[in-house]
This record gives sequence, C-alpha cells and structure tokens, in this order.
Amino acid sequence: MEHDHSHTTNKRLGNALKTGIAINFIFIVFEALYGFLSNSMALIADAGHNLSDVLALVFSWIAIILSQRKSTLRYTYGLRRSTILVSLLNTIILLVAVAFIVYETVDRLRNPVKINAANMIIVAAVGIAVNGFTAWLFLKDQKRDLNIRSAFVHFIADTLVSLGVVVTGVVVAFTGIQWFDPAISFVIVGVILYSSYHLLIDSVNLALDAVPEHIDILGVKQFLEAVPGVAGVHDLHVWALSTTETALTVHLETVSRTDTSFIIAIQKQLAEGFGIGHATIQVEYGEPAGTGENVCN
Repeated sequence: MEHDHSHTTNKRLGNALKTGIAINFIFIVFEALYGFLSNSMALIADAGHNLSDVLALVFSWIAIILSQRKSTLRYTYGLRRSTILVSLLNTIILLVAVAFIVYETVDRLRNPVKINAANMIIVAAVGIAVNGFTAWLFLKDQKRDLNIRSAFVHFIADTLVSLGVVVTGVVVAFTGIQWFDPAISFVIVGVILYSSYHLLIDSVNLALDAVPEHIDILGVKQFLEAVPGVAGVHDLHVWALSTTETALTVHLETVSRTDTSFIIAIQKQLAEGFGIGHATIQVEYGEPAGTGENVCN
C-alpha cells in the first residue's frame, strides 16, 4: 500500500514538474526577449533567475525518476540519494544565477540605457501569474520533499520578484529614474540569496548524513528506551535515504529473549510516530553495552 501511494505521489509530482517546466520555459523566452527590447536589466535578471529555476525543475524531475529505480548489488539502496544530490545542485545553480545577475547589473549601472517601462510592467505582470501558478503546483507536496520545497520557494520568490519589477516599471514610467531598474536587480539578488540559504543548509546536512530536520532524535531515543523489555539503547543512527525517506539503525539491549514480532512492532511505531520507514534493529540479550560514536549512546 505504501509503495502504491509513493508511486502515485511520484507520478503526480512528475506531471507537476513537466507542466512547470513547459510553461516557465515559454515565459523565459518571452521575458528575455522583451527584456532586451525594453533595455530592462530587471526583466533580464528575472529571466536568468527563472532559467535557473527551470533547470532546477528538470534536475528534480530526473532525480524523482532515478529514485524509483530498484536496488542493485552495487547500489543496495537504489538511487534514492540522487534527490539529495540534486537539491544541492539546484542551490549551486541559484548561486551561479546570482553571480550572472550581479555582473550584468553592475555593467548596466556603469552604462545606463533608456528603459521601456510599459513592456516591463506587462511582462512582469504575466510573470506574476506564471510563477504563482507554478508555486501552486507544488503547494501540496512541498512539506514532505526538499526538492519540491526548493521548487515551491523558488517560485514564491519569483512571484514576489515579478511584483517588484512591476513596481519598478511604474516608478520608472512616472519619474523617469532609469537607474532604479538595475538597482532593483540587487533587491532581486537579495531575495534569491535569502530564499536559497535554508535550502543550501538543508541540502548540505542531508548530504553529510545529518539527522533530518523533521526528526526529533532525542524523542526517538526516549521512545526506544520506554519500550517494555528494553534495558538500554546504543549505536542509534538516523539519516536520510532521500529527500522523502528516512533510515534508522539501533542496538537494543533487552532483559529477555524476543521474537520478530517485537522488532516489527517497534518498526511500525517508528514509521507511524516519527516518519522513519526504514528501521534496522539489532536486539542484544545478555550482551554488555556497546560503545558507539553517536551522541545518543
């Protein structure tokens, strides 16, 4: 049942990603073209940022496909961790986009040109609709998947940025202050950096096998210690198999012999209570306490 639910979810996410890629690629071409025709650095900067988001969507889609591949003798967990690597790659892409925007903006400040404010307003208004719709596609699943959350955050930020470009166009149209356009690009850079900071931290932590943010490892340890018959808990490790799956290994010292139903019951409670779907439990009866290197020993 869990496998069928996961397959359905991945299929839905795949369709959402394909839809997001298609409509945003069309909009990027439209926005970049009008950016150059209007001499608007804000539009060009936003198009560059949107391109990085489309690449992020493409990589996320590929990662979802790879994560569904079955395990092999070499990759015993399959390719689930590709989703973690892709979330890290997507953040790096964002930083590259930021560098490009900063370079182009500085050049435009040194060599100002007249801007077509009307085109700016129209294109950015379309951007609000496109980015808002794309963010909505990932609203349901953004809490359970870091890749999807990165896409959601990116497009929420894009919606706000497009709104900023509309405001910029209005200011330029009514005041004639041309430097306000490249100046607003620095605000766009700030929004991008702010929205990507936590994604970068989360991606690096998962890549380093840190305990996933949504897992209360002390709570897990207290739960295991409270299991009837358990006398000690050590070598407790929790890490992410992917951006949606969590694994656990632990040694439990017991006061009496146990059977497989003891382990199965604990695994079920870990899955239901903590979202840990891959738990490997070693039961030790009559053995001295181990000495692991985990803070939860």
